[in-house]
Amino acid sequence: MKVVQEISADVGVYSACEALGLSRATYYRKLTPVSPVKETRSKHFRALSEEEEKEVLECLNSERFQDKSPAEVYATVLDEGNYLCSLPTMYRILRKHKQVRERRNQLQHPNYKKPELLAEKANQVWSWDITKLLGPKKWTYYYLYVIMDIYSRYIVGWMVAHAENSSLAQRFIQDTCKKQNIHPGQLTVHADRGSSMTSKTVGFLLADLGITKTHSRPHVSNDNPFSESQFKTMKYRPEFPDRFGSIQHSRVFCINFFKWYNWEHYHSGIGLMVPGMVHYGKAKSIIEQRQIVLKTAYKKHPERFVKKYPAPPEVPAAVWINPPKNLLKGE
Repeated sequence: MKVVQEISADVGVYSACEALGLSRATYYRKLTPVSPVKETRSKHFRALSEEEEKEVLECLNSERFQDKSPAEVYATVLDEGNYLCSLPTMYRILRKHKQVRERRNQLQHPNYKKPELLAEKANQVWSWDITKLLGPKKWTYYYLYVIMDIYSRYIVGWMVAHAENSSLAQRFIQDTCKKQNIHPGQLTVHADRGSSMTSKTVGFLLADLGITKTHSRPHVSNDNPFSESQFKTMKYRPEFPDRFGSIQHSRVFCINFFKWYNWEHYHSGIGLMVPGMVHYGKAKSIIEQRQIVLKTAYKKHPERFVKKYPAPPEVPAAVWINPPKNLLKGE
C-alpha cells in the first residue's frame, strides 16, 4: 500500500494499481479500514437476573451439593418443592463460571507410567508371568510360573502348581534369585498386574532382596512382550497337548520344553544364539567361530557374496521393554 501511495502521486492510482497487479477496491479499503462493530446483545426478557444466577451457583457449590451432578441437584431441589431454573440453564451458568467439569468426588484411575526397562547384560531385568495349562477335566487347570531373563531370553526359573497365589510366587522368586546368585541392587523384575504379581507378599520379598519391581499398564499386552512370546512358542510346539492328564504330565512336558528352549532353540532376537549360550557368556566365542566358517566360505566362493563380506548376526548390545521415543526415531 505504501508503494501505491508513493507512485500514485506521479502516475495516478489506476496506473499504479495496474502496474502492481493490485485491485483498486483493495487499495481504497486499506486506506479507510472499517472499524469492527461490537455486537451488543440485550439480555433476553426470560433470562435469570444476576441475583438469581448467583443463587443457583451458590446452591450448586454448597457443601450439600458440591459432590453431586447438576441433574441430581435439579431433581433434589424439585422434590423439595423448589424450582431454581432448568437443568440446561444450570449447565449454562456453570459454563459461564468455568465450572463444567466432574464435580463429584469419584475414584480417579491413576495415570500409569509406561515402563521403560533396559538390559545390557544377563540378570539385569527379568520378566515373569503365569499361564494356565488345561487339566484332564473341564474347569481343571494347572498354573505354570515362568521367569525369563530378557537380555538372554534364558528361562531362569519355572514351576507348575495347582493354584496361583502369592505365597507360591514368593517362594518361587526367592529360590530363583538364590539359584542365579542375585545381589541387592542388581535386578529389576517386571510383571503384569495379576493378583500374585501385585501382592504385598511378593512386594515385601522383592524389597527385602533389594530388587526393583515394575508392572505393565492395565490392558496393555505389549508391556510384557518377552513372557507373552515365550508362552506362545510353548503352546505352538507340536508336542504341546490339548490337555494334560495330570500335574506330573505337565511337569514332564515342561522339563523337556525348557531344556529345548534354553539349550537347543536358536532365537532370532539374540543373533540366532541359544539362550543358555548368551546367558552364561559364551556368545562371543561362538560368533568368532561362525566368522571363521564364513571367512572360509568367502575365500572358496567370493562371487556368491555380492553385497558385502559375510558376517554372523550379532547379539544386541541392549534390550528394551518400551524403548524411549527418541531411540525409535534414531536420535
